[in-house]
Amino acid sequence: MHAILDFAEYVVQAILQLLLWIVILYALASTLISFEIINLRNRFAYSIWRALEAVALPMLRPIRRIMPRTGPVDFTPFVFVILVIGVSNFLIPALFRWLHALAGPIAY
Repeated sequence: MHAILDFAEYVVQAILQLLLWIVILYALASTLISFEIINLRNRFAYSIWRALEAVALPMLRPIRRIMPRTGPVDFTPFVFVILVIGVSNFLIPALFRWLHALAGPIAY
């Protein structure tokens, strides 16, 4: 049972890290597009932008509803990164420690 819990924790942490990197790439690409370093007329750049946008925007939308508008600077990716790091470092390990305690001692 403990091996399954360890694997589940690994999978959850990997998914959180993937989401974190997607949002970081979205924020970086958004900045590069706004300064016209990346041109969306390029098909490849546009397809990558649309993919990043399709994954990142649903995660950022709830934060955008809560946060006040700050003009041209969007702080929601920063808030998302802080939240994901907090969940990854504090909540997930505590949850899986509790689940390990519920599973009982390790039987060899």
